[in-house]
Amino acid sequence: MGVKALGYVIVETEKPAEWDDFMTKVVGVMRGENAPAGSAFYRVDDRPFRFWIREGSRDYFIAAAYEVGSAEELAALRGKVEAAGRPVEDGTAEEAVQRGVAAFFRTSDPDGNGLEFFHGDTRDDVEFVSPAGVSGFITGDMGMGHAVFCAPNFTATHDFYKDVVGFGDTDFPRFHFTDDPNDPGMGFAFMHADNGRHHSIALAEMPIPPSGCVHLMLEMKTMADVGKCNDRMKAAGIPESATLGRHVNDRTFGFYMQTPTGFDMEIGYDPLVIDWQNWETTAHTQPSEWGHEWAWQKALAEAG
Repeated sequence: MGVKALGYVIVETEKPAEWDDFMTKVVGVMRGENAPAGSAFYRVDDRPFRFWIREGSRDYFIAAAYEVGSAEELAALRGKVEAAGRPVEDGTAEEAVQRGVAAFFRTSDPDGNGLEFFHGDTRDDVEFVSPAGVSGFITGDMGMGHAVFCAPNFTATHDFYKDVVGFGDTDFPRFHFTDDPNDPGMGFAFMHADNGRHHSIALAEMPIPPSGCVHLMLEMKTMADVGKCNDRMKAAGIPESATLGRHVNDRTFGFYMQTPTGFDMEIGYDPLVIDWQNWETTAHTQPSEWGHEWAWQKALAEAG
């Protein structure tokens, strides 16, 4: 039993119009159809939606939803999550239809990060057409990308994802962001599902942010798609969180920008595809091979 992939995400926002502009005009995803009242669906492939953006009284990341292989696997996972002391709420039949799944349940990790697990996903024959001219996104068996959460209770939360949910460790580093020899560093866990994507979820040993999420990642088909998206970000005045660069561990070329809710969106290309069944956990010492100058680094440099 294992998690297949990241299926969809749910975000609550007070700024639905800003999200619509961000998604369609900057990221270049396609509006979906049949969203519930007060909500909008956005699609990147043949799934009816990957992003469910719903209007509410706050700006917050509600849940990352991960797929398992069958009703039996979902029931077994539900039992393990409940036995681990996490709250479990079964989705209704109506809610499952809204999500395009056969069945699901809601829960959270030990740090309160929102999760849904489901089986029986939906596909259709609607052609993906980007309103911004993006040639396409890489999804398929590897899912929509990855989600990164904060985990101040790092060990407990990592153990939950590994021992209860069934993710595997891909890269388990401790990054040092200063030259201070007494800097204890910051723990990270990059964890894979049962597919070739380097990580479908990652954890950072830091306080939970007001947005409820660190970042989401989408993979584009070409380097030109990434570069043009970077240009659209600048033209739209979207805050850039990290400049173009390439990561060490998953080899992704890309950049980060801030969503209307405050967490980041990583737009990437050409990541490492792993053989997870024969993978030995790594522990890289730095996050990026080149580039990826972060906004906080720029601010420190300017202040100094």
